[in-house]
Order: sequence, then structure tokens, then C-alpha cells
Amino acid sequence: MAAHGVQTLIYSSTCATYGEPEKMPITEETPQLPINPYGKAKKMAEDIILDFHKNSNMAVMILRYFNVIGSDPEGRLGEAPRPELREHGRISGACFDAARGIIPGLKVRGTDYKTPDGTCIRDYIDVTDLVDAHVKALEKATPGKVGIYNVGTGRGRSVKEFVEACKKATGVSIKVEYLARRPGDYAEVFSDPTKIRRELNWTAKYTDLQESLQIAWRWQKSHRQGYGSSLTMAS
Repeated sequence: MAAHGVQTLIYSSTCATYGEPEKMPITEETPQLPINPYGKAKKMAEDIILDFHKNSNMAVMILRYFNVIGSDPEGRLGEAPRPELREHGRISGACFDAARGIIPGLKVRGTDYKTPDGTCIRDYIDVTDLVDAHVKALEKATPGKVGIYNVGTGRGRSVKEFVEACKKATGVSIKVEYLARRPGDYAEVFSDPTKIRRELNWTAKYTDLQESLQIAWRWQKSHRQGYGSSLTMAS
């Protein structure tokens, strides 16, 4: 990138680099102790960028995303993973696949976590807010400087809460199967967005979980074959 004159780098990192912290919410100063391969790979990339930056004037922004959901409200963009990735995709994609009958139901892994209802708690950030965070990061990127920011709402929602919101958003009584927990999953993760609000003037606006899922569901129904088709259907 440096050889080709790239002057600004916005890196998509993840809250998975923190692993399972002892304290919530997660700040940018929370120790990074990833417990799964995804988090470890992202942490490794962050380390490479920071090492490189010691002798570079590149403007760098590292954005640690929390759990991304939603679609473009205007219907231009939505989530359409390749078939081989669907099984290991986001919970929202699995909920929609179950609602559309592509899979027989939703499998929720882990009901014995130390959380109020026993399922994992995550911070769900709408993709529209995530786009806005990138715009703000580009505006504030400064040559020779590194900015590191959590991108989340600051609020945790359980998997059971998420599933209930998805049922209401789709109007479908999704069949749910509860299974043993998956290795490498952590019980509770949500952000402290103070730093990004203070330094980039960014705050999550799309924080109604059911509304975000309704917008995404509308896109799913009108793009039943992903980007290969577009049907106009009533919501």
C-alpha cells in the first residue's frame, strides 16, 4: 500500500480481539486477549499495522466492530453470503433463512452462560451506523496518526432477545433448537462508545433492534436469490 501511494488506511477490526474481558463495557483500553482464531487473526493484523506505522506517515484508523446487523434502508444493499458461508454466518442471516424456509429452524448454541437468560449477550450495531462511522473516521484521519475506536451501541442484547425480535420483524414463528455451547464463544460483550463519540462525533442512531431487522427482512424478501434477483414485494 505504501509503495502505491496509499495515504489513509481504515482497518476493519473486531471486538473479538478482546476475547472475554473481566469487566464490561469494553473500552479501547481493555486488554486484547482473543480466544478464537478470528479474533487472533484480526489482532495479528492490527499488530502488523501498528508495527508498520512506527516508520510511516500513513493516516490509520482501526475500527473494532461489534455485531453488525441490518441493511440499507433504501433497499440498495443487503446481506447475501455465498451458500457455503451461510451456515457459519451471522445470526440475522440464520434467522432470515429459517423464516424463509431455507433451513428448518434456528440453532442457538449455549443456554448456560452466566447471563440473565443463559444465552450470549452481544452489542448489535446497524450497518447504516457502521457506514457513518467510516465516513467520520475518514474525515478525522490524520497523517502520521493512529486512531483506534470501538464501534457499537453500548448496549448488550441476548440471543433470546434477538430471536424474539426477529420473529416479530418477520412475522414468522421460527422454530428454535437449543444446543450445547460452541467452543470459543464468550458470554457477554458490549462496547463503551465514549471515545468514538468524543473524538469522531459519532453515535449509533439505529438502535431499535426490531426495526433494523424489519429493514433487513424487507431486503431479504425482495432479493430471494441474493444479488442475482430483485423482486418488488410488499413488506
